Order: sequence, then structure tokens, then C-alpha cells
Amino acid sequence: MSEQDLYQTLGIEKNSSDADIKKAYRKLAMKYHPDRNPDDSAAEQKFKSIQKAYAVLSDKQKRAAYDQFGHAGVNQQGGMGGGFNTGDAFNDIFGDVFGDIFGGGRGQARRSSAQRGSDLRYQVNLTLEQAVFGDKINVEIPSYNQCDTCTGSGAKEGTSAIRCIKCDGRGAIRVQQGFFTLQQTCPECRGSGETIKDPCSICSGSGRKRSNRTIAIKIPAGVDNADRIRLSGEGEAGIKGGPSGDLYVDVTIKKHDIFEREGNHLICTIPISFGKAVLGGTVEVPTIDGAVNLSVPSETQSGKTFRLKGKGIKSYRENFYGDLYCTVQVETPVSLTDEQKEILRQFDKSVNNSNTDHRPNKKTWTDSVSEFFKRISE
Repeated sequence: MSEQDLYQTLGIEKNSSDADIKKAYRKLAMKYHPDRNPDDSAAEQKFKSIQKAYAVLSDKQKRAAYDQFGHAGVNQQGGMGGGFNTGDAFNDIFGDVFGDIFGGGRGQARRSSAQRGSDLRYQVNLTLEQAVFGDKINVEIPSYNQCDTCTGSGAKEGTSAIRCIKCDGRGAIRVQQGFFTLQQTCPECRGSGETIKDPCSICSGSGRKRSNRTIAIKIPAGVDNADRIRLSGEGEAGIKGGPSGDLYVDVTIKKHDIFEREGNHLICTIPISFGKAVLGGTVEVPTIDGAVNLSVPSETQSGKTFRLKGKGIKSYRENFYGDLYCTVQVETPVSLTDEQKEILRQFDKSVNNSNTDHRPNKKTWTDSVSEFFKRISE
């Protein structure tokens, strides 16, 4: 029985271009593939014929021999009866299409074995002065650092990684699954295309080891509670030479003896004597930069708050200063002598017998108490 003409098998003319041959093969292979025609022996035979025809006509040397000598020309070369793998022809056509869907095409880049190191977090507890003026502190942090012996490569000193034998350095292997050819990450090198034959004995091939490292942290002036400072590249060392992670420093500020902080403002309480509250005068007030004088007017009540503009904290995000709020606390005299007490009795008697109301809050307070008793008696 004579064999069918290969051009007729693909349904093309003898002068067809390589693109025409490929296009015809793609169409017929999709139509007659066994996975699309289960239990159809005729379709299976047709598919094999299409495969063989394409194997010859897609190869320039085999096509020339076939054009000159017919089937005899290629049979002598083993082009049709010998070691042709039908999967190769199908992969040649469809590998780029299905490779991208199932793990990438033949040109897929190798995956680097190097991995970025983890980010680290560290909390610093600063004094108010450190937060206001900034500082530079050294901290010791336990983490994974680059192995000094292999300088991060993971290979034994004097050696280096070699090309993976399983995937021949491609980083991926192909697996035939019925109608599709799937490309999978090489399990041996995990996609890097390289393996370490002799790993470093110090880091066991990871390129890093756990140790303590001293890091200098620059505290910018004006930081506040819950602020976070990022130090790029100061986190854990990467695996097998990968980039280091980052270090995130979380700021907390210790309680201060004098000041409370609200954003960029400072708050403090200033005790003054009874006499100065009544008569007025000047008191020395502490600020973050040093002492200043505050003029207290006469008849100042306890709880009165004075604002000192620009005496707070400079923002490190914007160019402005907060304010200082000083609340006056009038102190009751203690440890008085009998003479001093008698003077106060005479003073109190004089105030109470006066026709002038010397207690500015008395009426408001008395009215509030009367209203309260009225409500509860109803």
C-alpha cells in the first residue's frame, strides 16, 4: 500500500511556506488530538500521520530529501520510521501557548535562589529631651546576618554554585500530561538553575547566621510617641546573597518630671504663692530650652492657664514650633507661726466684713448648689 503524500496529509501545496506548514499542522493537530477524540482509533492514526508529516516538512534537510526522493529519501534517514518523538512536534507548536498558562514558556527566566531578608521591628524608649532635640543611639539587635565565611553565597569557601543537573540550569522541567505539556519549577534547584554541591559549614548553605549586631539609630528631632523610623537595609540579611530587609524603629517616650506632651505642645503646672496670686508679680517658668520669666497679673485664680507661644516642640515633619501651656496652682501656706495665722484671721475678717465681693466664684458656686438641692428635693 502506497504511503500518502505528506503535503496532502497536511492539506497544503508543495510550495507552501514554513508558516503555512505550521499553521496547517496546528489546525489539524488540535482537531485530531487523542485527548479530544477518546476511543477513536481512526483519529489517533490520523494524528500520528499529521505528526510524522510535520516532522519531515518542518525540517529543511528532511523536506529537501522528501521533495527529491519521496518517502524513500526520509525513510533512509530514519525521519519517519526511527526516533521521532510525536510530543516534540506538538510542543514545538503549542509549547509557547500552553507554557505561558501552565508555568511559563521555554524562554522563562530562571528564578533566583536569593531571597530578601525579613524586616525587623525594634522599640526605643526615649527621654523627652532625646525626642525634642534628636539623638544618635546604638542598639544591639539579635538577627540573621550575612555569613562572614561564605560572604552570603552559601557555598563552601573556595567553591561556588554549579549548574543544576536535573534541569540543565533552566530552572524548570517539562511534564507531559495528556493534551498539555506543563512546565514546572525544578524541584532540585527550586527554579534558580543552580545547586550548591559543597555548602558552607558555618551557615549550612543559607548564606547567613544568627548573631547580635550593633546598629546606630539616628533619632530625628521632634519625634513623638508611636512614630516609626525606617532604616533601609538594616533588617535581616537575605538568603544566599539576597538583599537585606528593613529595620522599623517604634518610638515611645518616657514620662517627664515637669512636662506633659500633646503633639508639639508642652503642658506644665506652675505653683505660685497666695500673695503673688493676689498681688501679681513675676515667676520663673521652665521651658525645654531653659527658664523664662512669666508675668502673673494680680488677682490670678488657681487653674488659670498661660500660653507661651513658640515654646513647645519643633515638628520634624513641618517647620513650626508648638506652644507651652502653663497652668497656675495657688499654694495654700503651711507651717505658719501664730503671728502669721493671726494676720490671716484679721485679713479674712476684713474681707468678709467688706461690702465688696472679693470672691469671684462664690455667686456662681452658690447658685449651682442651690439649684442642685432644689432638683433633688422635688
